[in-house]
Amino acid sequence: MLIRKAEHPDLKGLLELYTQLHDNDIPEQTKSLLNLWEEILSDRHHHILLGIVEGQIIATCVIVIIPNLTQKQRPYAFIENVITHCDFRKKGYATQLLNTAKDIAVLNHCYKIMLMTGSKEENILNFYKKSGYNCNDKTAFIQWLD
Repeated sequence: MLIRKAEHPDLKGLLELYTQLHDNDIPEQTKSLLNLWEEILSDRHHHILLGIVEGQIIATCVIVIIPNLTQKQRPYAFIENVITHCDFRKKGYATQLLNTAKDIAVLNHCYKIMLMTGSKEENILNFYKKSGYNCNDKTAFIQWLD
């Protein structure tokens, strides 16, 4: 699997993969969506990693580096939107992406990486634990805004 950062032409393939994440629909490619895509791609702290097999985007995760005034002014990283296409799961692709995300965090001198999942499935939670994440150190709270 080739791992690389998302580029302009990847939007359609990424949005197609995201349909397997929370049953998202593919949004219409409006000017607003394209402007958002440009904003994400130009943000040096925002990294969308893609796993590519035979020219197809089969896995992705997002890592955002967040500047910070605590912890000796070291940033921290946040990982979200981890997904592997259903036909390619359990082959180590997500592990490879998470390892690449960790490399980005280390290169940016982050002091920690946070990852949240909405899944309650034991196999997914165990996957994240095996990848080095724990659910003991912090308590996450979410307030959904509409």
